[in-house]
Amino acid sequence: MTHRAADALARRLHDAGCRHAFGMPGGEVLTILDALRAAGIAFHLVKHENAGGFMAEGVHHIDGAPAVLVATVGPGLMNAVNVIANAEQDRVPLIVLAGAIDPDEALTYTHQVLDHRAVLGPVTKATFTLTEGGAATIADKAVAIATEGRPGPVLIDIPVAVADRPAGPAAPRRAAAAPVIPAPEPFATARKWLARAERPLILAGLDLLAEGSAEALTTFARRFNIPVITSYKAKGVLPESDPLALGGAGLSPLADKALLPLVKVADLVIAAGYDPIEMRPGWRDPWNPDTQRVLDIHAAPNHHYMHQATLSLVAHAGATLAALGETVTPKPTWPGGQPEAVRQTLARSFPETDAWGPAAVIAEARAALPPETVATVDSGAHRILLSQMWRCPAPRTLLQSSGLCTMGCALPLAIGARLAAPDRPVVAFTGDAGLLMVMGELSTAVEMALPVITIVFVDASLGLIEMKQRQRQLANAGVDFARHDFAAIARGFGAIGATATTRAELRAALEDALAADRPTVIAAEIDRMAYDGRI
Repeated sequence: MTHRAADALARRLHDAGCRHAFGMPGGEVLTILDALRAAGIAFHLVKHENAGGFMAEGVHHIDGAPAVLVATVGPGLMNAVNVIANAEQDRVPLIVLAGAIDPDEALTYTHQVLDHRAVLGPVTKATFTLTEGGAATIADKAVAIATEGRPGPVLIDIPVAVADRPAGPAAPRRAAAAPVIPAPEPFATARKWLARAERPLILAGLDLLAEGSAEALTTFARRFNIPVITSYKAKGVLPESDPLALGGAGLSPLADKALLPLVKVADLVIAAGYDPIEMRPGWRDPWNPDTQRVLDIHAAPNHHYMHQATLSLVAHAGATLAALGETVTPKPTWPGGQPEAVRQTLARSFPETDAWGPAAVIAEARAALPPETVATVDSGAHRILLSQMWRCPAPRTLLQSSGLCTMGCALPLAIGARLAAPDRPVVAFTGDAGLLMVMGELSTAVEMALPVITIVFVDASLGLIEMKQRQRQLANAGVDFARHDFAAIARGFGAIGATATTRAELRAALEDALAADRPTVIAAEIDRMAYDGRI
């Protein structure tokens, strides 16, 4: 069989660990689909390209390989703009394989033709047009750019004729870059600060996920007895059962009210792989680098200006932390016990004892589901509450859209995660509006025979936006919709459907779902305004 340009691309993706691709095919991508199959990469048909991209991300969070999305020319690729922008803001190495009209054809043919590279250029790390002679080089470049530094999406346009032509010679593989630690002089300063600190604090972010530095962070924090606040995406880099873990920050004003004062009294703040794209205005300049020592260890230079540091190190955070502690002797920290007081305040702020309501749903699910469960959560008020209450034993066990905060991500993320981890329970938490956006993908889960559990908070309102509307004393407008029978809708797709209005009903439905061989949707009926005072 002739080694086509499409084959060179597909084989490089397989070498990078890719085993799944998602999308909606058109005539322009048929050769790519055939090449993916030949390379050992399964293609999964979805109902919408945006959801397909989130499924690909869900796989990535489990197997670590780049995510792969296939989209055809015109409307197919335009459907994926949101998930590509999400990959850029959430630092997901997403390879987008797009069908393209041959250049000579495009000179006189306009149907479905638009400058999609101009659309996607601002939200991709790089864009390429595949050539037969350079197919292997372009594939290697795409994988490297998508995965290195702060990961992100890369677009590869694949002209129809080029995909079928014989590929040029194989390109030499570029050696992977070794982890970088700082130069001696700033490193000596950082060690001196660590040795002198009495109230050190770590703010951990999603760069640590890309590095695989959870173990390094955990070892460092425990050795030097440093409490850890994480961004939402980095939850679990220190197991949240650890007494040093202070949970996630950035969305809940209730949580930030307890956490920000601790940040302001720290005498050393270590921002370890911290990417402030997840944070909100309260985390703009949360410390004073003129009066506090702030060590920023990050994957990319600070062009965001969300905060400034006393010492900024563009370096591998995990390797830097490991080297930082080599010659420093640990000592007791926080003599006033402030971090433990904050932990107690957070526990009181997010109680698990409600008879019913969103907090009860979350508490009951966490108690019923095994510790290794992978949870996904959609955007909305339920996400803010769940991200505070859901305890993560490891990184990548709570998946969400944190930078872009896009709706409609929870179910497809869960489908991808369960596909990549068939032996682990996976649960998606979503609002009713978010699930309505992607309801068709429930049929995708049924067709794949994936026993994903979906818990939908049913309050017939955009709860978070409605709350903000009332806080501004504005009239109710554009936030309410009809209550739907989600259990019946699920059964219509061939899934299991259940409705819960009590903890006992929810627990029974979850026990049945864990034993099921197909998807389950549990409609948790909650009151309107149930989030008031809770987030």
